[in-house]
Amino acid sequence: HQVCSPFIQTARWYARPVRRKRKDIPSHLDDLPPTMLKKDYANVPIINSVDDVVRRLLSLEMASQKEKMKIKTQQLVEKVRRSPSDNGSFEVQVALLTAKIRGYEEHLQRHPKDKSNRRRMLMDIDRRKKLLAYLRRVRYDTFENTCKQLNIKYTLPPPYSRRVTKRWVVKKAFCLKVFQEARKLKAPERLKQRREWQARARAAKE
Repeated sequence: HQVCSPFIQTARWYARPVRRKRKDIPSHLDDLPPTMLKKDYANVPIINSVDDVVRRLLSLEMASQKEKMKIKTQQLVEKVRRSPSDNGSFEVQVALLTAKIRGYEEHLQRHPKDKSNRRRMLMDIDRRKKLLAYLRRVRYDTFENTCKQLNIKYTLPPPYSRRVTKRWVVKKAFCLKVFQEARKLKAPERLKQRREWQARARAAKE
């Protein structure tokens, strides 16, 4: 084993590839205070008499991403729910989907090639659009309040428009012609049925 000189060793250290630092991606969970307790321990009566070390272990400072997500989802639901027992209204469903979508967006910023989670995010976005479209159509004031409380920017879908081509015009004309010819062929049969119904109606009256 050959021992390298200090000069060569220093040169090797300088020649090592520099690791790129990941950008600090802002999270929608950053506004949660680290001293807040986890969801499972927030309403325990004995929690006020525990040691500071234990309280720190049960707080969000030592919590996982999943625990923080539970707290954030609960906060979003509390903003829009109609009553304390409301767990399934359209507003609550929109809040649950919003929390999931924002979690997917942050995950995809770190892992942009994760196609599975991108597909789930697009499905949840589509579901949320349908719920918001229904709220906008039925209860507009609730729709406005939900978008305001959850900070959602709703954009109207573009109106459906179909480019008229020569092929489409010819196809439509052919279909209309076939429909009219079929009606002409069925006309005698329909006339016969109508006369039979009229005869039965006269017989029933007599």
